Amino acid sequence: MRILHVLAGANHGGAETACIDMCIAMHEAGHVIEVVTRSNAIRVPRLQKAGIKVHCLPFGGKLDFYTRLALKKIIRGFRPDIVQTWMSRASDKTPRWHASMGIPRYATVARLGGYYKLKYYQSTDYFITITPDIKRHLVDLGVPANKVQHINNFAETEELVEPASRAAHGIPPDAPLLFGLGRLHTSKAFDTLIRVVSSMEGVCLWIAGEGPMRGELEHLINELNVRDRVKLLGWRSDRAALFQASDICVFSSRYEPFGTVFVQSWAQKIPLVTTRADGPKQFVRDEEDGLVVPIDDEKEMRKAIERLLADSDLRNKLVLNGYKRYIEEFTKEKSVAAYIAYYQDIRNREKIPLSAAE
Repeated sequence: MRILHVLAGANHGGAETACIDMCIAMHEAGHVIEVVTRSNAIRVPRLQKAGIKVHCLPFGGKLDFYTRLALKKIIRGFRPDIVQTWMSRASDKTPRWHASMGIPRYATVARLGGYYKLKYYQSTDYFITITPDIKRHLVDLGVPANKVQHINNFAETEELVEPASRAAHGIPPDAPLLFGLGRLHTSKAFDTLIRVVSSMEGVCLWIAGEGPMRGELEHLINELNVRDRVKLLGWRSDRAALFQASDICVFSSRYEPFGTVFVQSWAQKIPLVTTRADGPKQFVRDEEDGLVVPIDDEKEMRKAIERLLADSDLRNKLVLNGYKRYIEEFTKEKSVAAYIAYYQDIRNREKIPLSAAE
């Protein structure tokens, strides 16, 4: 199948990472993939290294007419079966098929990772949502239910060579080490997590990610005098190594439509503490595959972390059940197969002909 992925995106972010992971996974599964995206020093080289052709466009604001015209030209040249868009700006810039384009019909499919407004999706034929509740949101807005499919994100991490070095960041080998992963944004509530760790003697914390709250978080770390125990690692590409060097993953988000981090924790067999943000609360089963605490509740978050540090049986139970959930619901193979099955269903419905390669 010929699939064109379209992503504008920020410099760093979970949806951006999920897009690149999916593009590479589909390419590895034997599909013909091209990507249209903004220039980016991390994403573009990663795609190119995987053997995927990348087109870089600006994806500017309302006065950027060039991106829409250039994207139409790329579509004419590639002749996709499916144009898969990621987030609002890419969807807004992507043209719906019209006979005047002089190419076989294709369908536009938007992947939604949040509760977005439909005004940016006027050219979208079908939708993929990453949670059941986002699907409900779209249906409530008037999208026909048979044009929306819920498909889980998958947890893709790098092949592990060895755990990341604690010593390189001044973390004692026997110190309890917590791990937080995500964009440095108020929605991730890393400020709450840092305050919790500051109250726990000897407990250390790694936070991997980049974003607009870096300065504020650095100030908080200095103010609480925990520079020796709390480390902001920046945007990292060695997620598996960081998980494996840690004792507990803490997913502290205030707002999280899905949150791939909890799945990555299950995949890496690291016990999980998460908040009741929208995404995790739809999937994580409290006391079974994670400990679930109220949002911004420092007392309950600390209590959950202390329980896990003190109870090896509980840690083992959460890891075993979490890994089982990962294998049954969130592997790369299952997610890619679900996308391709949905694409095939769309092709059948829209009578999109087989490409020459098929």
